Amino acid sequence: MELAKIETFAKIQPADVNGSDMLVANCLAAAADGCIDAYYDLGVVYSTGSHGVDCDLIEAHKWFNLAASRGHEEANWCRADISDEMTARDICEAQRRAREWLRCGDARAA
Repeated sequence: MELAKIETFAKIQPADVNGSDMLVANCLAAAADGCIDAYYDLGVVYSTGSHGVDCDLIEAHKWFNLAASRGHEEANWCRADISDEMTARDICEAQRRAREWLRCGDARAA
């Protein structure tokens, strides 16, 4: 009996490890190291729904907030811009997630 490959049934496309499929993973790794530009890039990805990521303004606000808190001026403008499209509850959730990211980062550094 011959076994079929899972790709036959699942119609899985291999990841493009040299292209946009890796952008989010690379940005997350850089963000874990505290890269301000990675925070901003993640905000852009989530606010536009690009690179295979669904548009998520709460996540976008979180990343823009992290970048802005470290002096990234464009992130400050982008955060303000998307805030106009968010509820107060959404903004509170984004801020909670940003604090959680910082708390986890402090734990990694310890």
